[in-house]
Amino acid sequence: MKFFLIGYMGSGKSTVGKLLSEELNYKFYDLDQEIEKEYDLTISEIFSRKGEVFFRKAERKMLDKLINLEEDAVVSLGGGTPCYGDNMELIKSSDTVRSIYLKLNIQTLLERLQREKTERPMISHLQTRELLEEFIRKHLFERGFYYNQSELILDCNGKDPSVIVHNLMENLR
Repeated sequence: MKFFLIGYMGSGKSTVGKLLSEELNYKFYDLDQEIEKEYDLTISEIFSRKGEVFFRKAERKMLDKLINLEEDAVVSLGGGTPCYGDNMELIKSSDTVRSIYLKLNIQTLLERLQREKTERPMISHLQTRELLEEFIRKHLFERGFYYNQSELILDCNGKDPSVIVHNLMENLR
């Protein structure tokens, strides 16, 4: 079995994913890190040197690889992964994958991303809190359709990662 964590950037997919993988004694994969290893470039470098189309093709290729793993795993997807092409359909159609949406409200995402803005190329250019909030609102509106197709939707607002993992363990039994 593989558990794919889905959600907006800053929703805790990597943090929760690592903790969940430890709890389950499963291997942990971060889709973006796997792409970076494959191409020996950061995601930012891939976007700037090769473009978004190249990145989305690489993302799809890596998604296929992770869906077809022969081992139990927890996988943290990129925030946009489920929203491109037929990626979400591919995830949903796999008998060995359960998709989990780590859902946060705009205010919580805004607080987290405001602190992490400089490390995130997609939002580092947004100069004001208002611009960042507008950016998040727009993306969540566009991506919600895909995120909400997840098999399990977990409200993570105001919850510590360890509590989220505990909640997930209860839901996965």
